[in-house]
Amino acid sequence: MPQASPELSSSVKLKYVKLGYQYLVNHILTLLLIPIMVGVLIEVFRLGPDEILNLWNSLHFDLVQILCSSFLIIFAATVYFMSKPRSIYLVDYACYKPPGMLRVPFATFMEHARLVLSSQPKSVEFQTRILERSGLGEETCLPLTIHYIPPRPTMEAARDEAQLVIFSAMDSLLNKTGLKPKDIDILIVNCSIFSPTPSLSAMVINKYKMRSNIKSFNLSGMGCSAGLISIDLARDLLQVHPNSNAIVVSTEIITPNCYQGNQRAMLVPNCLFRMGGAAILLTNRRWERRRAKYRLVHVVRTHKGADDKAYRCVMEEEDPEGKVGISLSKDLMVIAGEALKTNITTTGPLVLPASEQLLFLLTLIGRKIFKQNWKPYIPDFKLAFEHFCIHAGGRAVIDELQQNLQLSAEHVEASRMALHRFGNTSSSSLWYELSYIEAKGRMKKGDRIWQIAFGSGFKCNSAIWKCNRSIQPPTDGPWLDCIHRYPVHIPEVVKL
Repeated sequence: MPQASPELSSSVKLKYVKLGYQYLVNHILTLLLIPIMVGVLIEVFRLGPDEILNLWNSLHFDLVQILCSSFLIIFAATVYFMSKPRSIYLVDYACYKPPGMLRVPFATFMEHARLVLSSQPKSVEFQTRILERSGLGEETCLPLTIHYIPPRPTMEAARDEAQLVIFSAMDSLLNKTGLKPKDIDILIVNCSIFSPTPSLSAMVINKYKMRSNIKSFNLSGMGCSAGLISIDLARDLLQVHPNSNAIVVSTEIITPNCYQGNQRAMLVPNCLFRMGGAAILLTNRRWERRRAKYRLVHVVRTHKGADDKAYRCVMEEEDPEGKVGISLSKDLMVIAGEALKTNITTTGPLVLPASEQLLFLLTLIGRKIFKQNWKPYIPDFKLAFEHFCIHAGGRAVIDELQQNLQLSAEHVEASRMALHRFGNTSSSSLWYELSYIEAKGRMKKGDRIWQIAFGSGFKCNSAIWKCNRSIQPPTDGPWLDCIHRYPVHIPEVVKL
């Protein structure tokens, strides 16, 4: 056999050294307790039967002491279980799948752009370049009103889209779980741009004739990370309301987002955002644990709104011609990177094994002492999670997180494929990605999932879940008729 090259040999040795280090640090308590327990057992076996009997007889038990000790143990156990946070379970969820009639292939999108912006060829060319590099596929969908030339983004059209998306997701969820509308105790709806009166949550209550004492909330203006904010709100409410069911509806209504001007910063959302929505059932009922898919472990929220640049990097405003649109700053990716660093600094100690935390701490101390001579250590989050659901905001967002977190192509596959098939569906994109992992049959009992989302303000939010049971590929869902075709190769540039 030929000798291995020095570089390969050293890399293999370093790999086993790192594995040994991780095992040693992560199991340090076990490794320390084993010799102590062995020593105790050896000493016990050295004693004869008479010595053991004499030792037992020398112990005197007083009834008052036994009762007091029992009371203290019971009291401590009661305080512990009463103060322990309730476990929050995700029973199931459903994603909206748009009908094929709403599909917008690249050719259709660009033809409409040329007709609507006939006097602005440079704006059309700019949208062409964005679409070529977007990572979107040919099957993404837009609401019916945007198929018109010119588009008709009316209030009535926006309501029609909201009813189509939200009611479809809700019907699917209720059918899958067997839940009756009267059994819903908490309802949270998040939609960033479209905030009508009555609210979208009131629209859902009216449609399904829910109870009069239901606790309903409607979140708006919170961007693509609002879905995880809704999960966090539902978790807090379920902590104080025992034996309750909570439904979270995450969507973004595209109709009012249709920008018809020529400002480049406002044309980008037209190329990326598409129809989508999801409904999620959460509960704190312990008997639902067996059929629940996931258990919520942590939610970590980061808000950079105190910084002016971060606050204004995603802004709804009017252009010089008075046309309203969403303006995306050129500093968006830099600001997102800073928000991510802050978020993972909080998330890391909650999820990383002791070996990674120790390495990170030693590197941080070394950088403080030796200034910039030491490179910063990036923790290996692949040791903490089996699956990653990164907000499918665009190819650049996924590329940036893959590089910063040192993830493999398989780890970001769900995000890239969700972007390709459904586009940027805003706050609901995380659930299309989770559905992709399930459809591939990759979700096993005990697997840990990290959902990461970004939103205007500027926010970076994380949710960590643990799988309760191995999940078989579903017989329904948004990927049912196309999962066999994925993953697909997505070129860097698609020439139009």
